[in-house]
Amino acid sequence: MSALHTLAAGYQVGSGRLVPSAAAVLALAAVVAGGLAIARNRRAAAVLALVAGSAAGAVGGLHAANAAGGLGTGNGLAGALVAVVLGVIAVVAGGLALARSGAPSSD
Repeated sequence: MSALHTLAAGYQVGSGRLVPSAAAVLALAAVVAGGLAIARNRRAAAVLALVAGSAAGAVGGLHAANAAGGLGTGNGLAGALVAVVLGVIAVVAGGLALARSGAPSSD
């Protein structure tokens, strides 16, 4: 057995960790898109940040609400909290970028 198999023998990524981890990665991508939208005045990136950040935050929030146990129990609570925080940051960045993009007003 190789050293890699020995190190990873007791570690499994189940649905308890996979879903919030995927939501956190999506939220991180949304934060990057929101930052690019602010820096380069890109409307499509701002909309992407709003949509992806909202979805990641919602998935993370649902998982955090239904997680049994606390941090460090292996149920993905930390990943869910990261997804919620990054999702909120992405939504704020996307909203700011849309506001700055000079969207036509309905006046």
